[in-house]
Amino acid sequence: MSAGEEAAAAQPQKPEEQQKPEETQAAEEPAKEAPAAEPVEEQKPAEEAEPPQPEVTYKSLVLSAHGGYDKVKLQTKKGQPKPRAGELLVRVRACGLNFSDLLARQGVCDRLPSMPVSLGMECAGIVEELGEGVTDRQVGDKVMVLNRYGLWQELVTVPANRTFIMPEGMSFEEGAAFLINYITAYMIIFHFGNLRPKQSILIHMAAGGVGTAAIQLCKTVKDVTIFGTASASKHEALKENGVTHSIDYRTSDYVDEVRKISPKGVDIVLDPLGGSDTCKGYNLLKPMGRLVIYGASNLLTGQKKNIMALAKSWWNQFSINAMQLISANKSVSGYLLGRLDEETELVSDVVATLLDLYKQGQIKPKIDSVYPFEQVGDAMRQMQEKKNVGKIILVPEVPKEEAKKEEN
Repeated sequence: MSAGEEAAAAQPQKPEEQQKPEETQAAEEPAKEAPAAEPVEEQKPAEEAEPPQPEVTYKSLVLSAHGGYDKVKLQTKKGQPKPRAGELLVRVRACGLNFSDLLARQGVCDRLPSMPVSLGMECAGIVEELGEGVTDRQVGDKVMVLNRYGLWQELVTVPANRTFIMPEGMSFEEGAAFLINYITAYMIIFHFGNLRPKQSILIHMAAGGVGTAAIQLCKTVKDVTIFGTASASKHEALKENGVTHSIDYRTSDYVDEVRKISPKGVDIVLDPLGGSDTCKGYNLLKPMGRLVIYGASNLLTGQKKNIMALAKSWWNQFSINAMQLISANKSVSGYLLGRLDEETELVSDVVATLLDLYKQGQIKPKIDSVYPFEQVGDAMRQMQEKKNVGKIILVPEVPKEEAKKEEN
């Protein structure tokens, strides 16, 4: 390089002529597109832990000891019952109160396991869960339930073959009033009593649940003369239900009253009383007459078991031998639905017949009163003092009408 060239190279360049290395590189290379910005994921709040589910509880009426009304207490049980194979879980909406429950409370009836135990032989409710192998019921079915005990609870597990689908239009209260009263009445009238047209029948406690059902069933047969016993205050209700001749058993002798109208007596006597009344009933039968014994309400003389009443009933116990029956041309039968719990086909056939009659409008349960579980003592007193006309019902929740009254 010459001296002039070296001098020129040594001279500083003007600012606009200077280039940074980066700019030179940029000028030489084509511009690259900036990479697309990656979407920023929205930060989700940490998932909150689900609050623990409240423990399932349900109401249960439990018999703690034999005795008075206060021995049946309302308890709250924890945990949901699980149906076993062949069973259903049913949420109970209404329960029936029966005379056998009063006998069980006093310790007169031997159908219960060891205490504490829940009473109740019938209820109506909704199927909530199916046990393994159940194919003829569905969750949501409205069913009536029949069992030896244990149904006075908000949730019950029961064998599927002891449940019956409720017909459309039937209320839960009617469902709880249907099975025991109508099965009993049907079987004692038609299976044992063999009621036929133009015959006569004496129905004791005619204003009660079984009595009301029996009267309605008798009305399905032509020209049947019905004698019904009840206190005078209930006679108008008996007449409306179809009783031909009402008798006040408190002020008159029903045997005399029947013979005034029918000197030869009656063809059938339905006896829920026991004791000396069984003998009277047998003597009231016409030749070829039938006496059907299906209870022992005379044993109930107070809240607690009365030893004197038991002794009196035993002393007056009806007794007869085969030769006497032959010569009298009469028959005597005994009936207890609680001992037919294994006769599934027999009972199911009766229920099917009864449901047909219900759908035809020929029979319909009459509800006397509805009590919440909390008032079970009042319900039992109502029945034991024979104040009811029709069926007494227990419900887990306070009836809507009563709840509205309390709010007002």
